[in-house]
Amino acid sequence: MSGNSERIQTLVRQLLVELGEDPDREGLAATPRRVAASLSYLTSGYHTDVQGLINQAIFEQETTSMVVVKDIEIYSLCEHHLLPFYGRCHIGYIPRGKVFGISKLARLVDLYARRLQIQERLTEQIAYAIKDSINADGVGVMIEARHLCMMMRGVEKQNSLFVTSSVLGVFRSNPATREEFMSIINKPRTL
Repeated sequence: MSGNSERIQTLVRQLLVELGEDPDREGLAATPRRVAASLSYLTSGYHTDVQGLINQAIFEQETTSMVVVKDIEIYSLCEHHLLPFYGRCHIGYIPRGKVFGISKLARLVDLYARRLQIQERLTEQIAYAIKDSINADGVGVMIEARHLCMMMRGVEKQNSLFVTSSVLGVFRSNPATREEFMSIINKPRTL
């Protein structure tokens, strides 16, 4: 847990009082500690370095074939309301002599998702981190997510799905490459 844990616990306790609750009652007595631990985990991306994360997981491979990973689960906190959003991230890239160890792409998604976010920035951060780390010829990232700040409050639209995409390099300049990526990620699961 971060060095700010005690301060966060104090603030959560104060928040409970301001909401009209008794922070000493049985169900809430440990809530400040649990919230501090939860926030430490959910924002751990601030304390993780991209290069350290992918260190020794980039491999030399002469290929120009598209690499795609679909349906990476994503959980993040909306920076506007501190409410969760969740969904799936799809990544495609065309290598230029180097490829990622497959689990590193999911870990890269988590690194950026475990920060206070907006989905648009999250999508771009993932795409640029992939492109910059291996000098890929092109990168495509699409995120489909449900936002509790839109479902639980405000307009209360339960079935809304927010979709963002970032296409870089040949994914932007070549419509056929972009279409190949889209057709792969939209193909129904067969496993």
